[in-house]
Amino acid sequence: MTEPYLELVCPAGTPAALRAAIDAGADTVYCGFRDCTNARNYPGLNFDVEEMAEGADYAHERGRKLLVAINTFPRAGEEETWHAAIDNAAAIGADAVIMADIGLLDYATRKHPNLRRHLSVQAAASNPLSIAFYRDNFDIKRVVLPRVLSVDEVAAIIGEIRIETEVFCFGSVGTMSEGRCFLSSYMTGSSPSHDGVCAPASHVAYKEEGDCMLSCLGDVTLNRFGRGEPAAYPTPCKGRYVTMGKASYLFEEPVGWNVIDILPQLKNAGVTALKIEGRQRSRAYVAQVVSTYRKVLDALARGETNIDTGALHALSEGGRQTLGAYKKGWR
Repeated sequence: MTEPYLELVCPAGTPAALRAAIDAGADTVYCGFRDCTNARNYPGLNFDVEEMAEGADYAHERGRKLLVAINTFPRAGEEETWHAAIDNAAAIGADAVIMADIGLLDYATRKHPNLRRHLSVQAAASNPLSIAFYRDNFDIKRVVLPRVLSVDEVAAIIGEIRIETEVFCFGSVGTMSEGRCFLSSYMTGSSPSHDGVCAPASHVAYKEEGDCMLSCLGDVTLNRFGRGEPAAYPTPCKGRYVTMGKASYLFEEPVGWNVIDILPQLKNAGVTALKIEGRQRSRAYVAQVVSTYRKVLDALARGETNIDTGALHALSEGGRQTLGAYKKGWR
């Protein structure tokens, strides 16, 4: 088997999405258990232990890998659920666990020393010293870098730390410092960091007001849409807020992350793997994004550069795409 141009790490929120991702060309899939141990803890998503074991078998039979995201932070005295997730990931033969909490990393290191550990983006480790701490204390083999770094900064980190590095390539931009967002907790009482859920559907409401549609999270109105204007799902970072008398997308406009145009630069920077965001997305979405990236990566491996990727525009949030911090245009 030839070495991939860049390893393609793809989301799987359900067993059907897992199979779709692998069949579309994913090198690796990442999943979560159906509880608060993962940061996409939504109804109808994720895997029980038997489903995860079947997913691992499906991946391994086809020469692919399965990673288990155990990337939330337990509340004090409630670690048992997270410990069980680590034990189960080891038992079903996961190729690695993706983790952020220091206590859980310590548990995994002691109890399952042969279970490969990746540092989740939720740890927000974005400089060589912080990454080295996790590498030296918990034998981290790979770091998932936050979406706040330019290509030059990514290259500088890799050059100094010499560790496998995974970066986001498609999906949500994620304006917050990962693992540190409290806006949804403030509005709903449910924590992305502890409960694994941002803007839970149980707190979402849409209300008509004259010719407008309001999208609300809890008691907070996050957006107002005119007739015929697409009404996006109300997450706090993508709401329109009134400041100094003007309504604007204060944190983040609806726009999708897509780095296809700079894949050679990321490879030259020393990046190991590309991560597609979207475990809450449909299997059709997963299949289309994965198959497009597979086609592009295989073409680049053959030395080709003229590749049509227009199909991804329709899948980008707001129908728009950005390179985000990789090209820090505000500097």
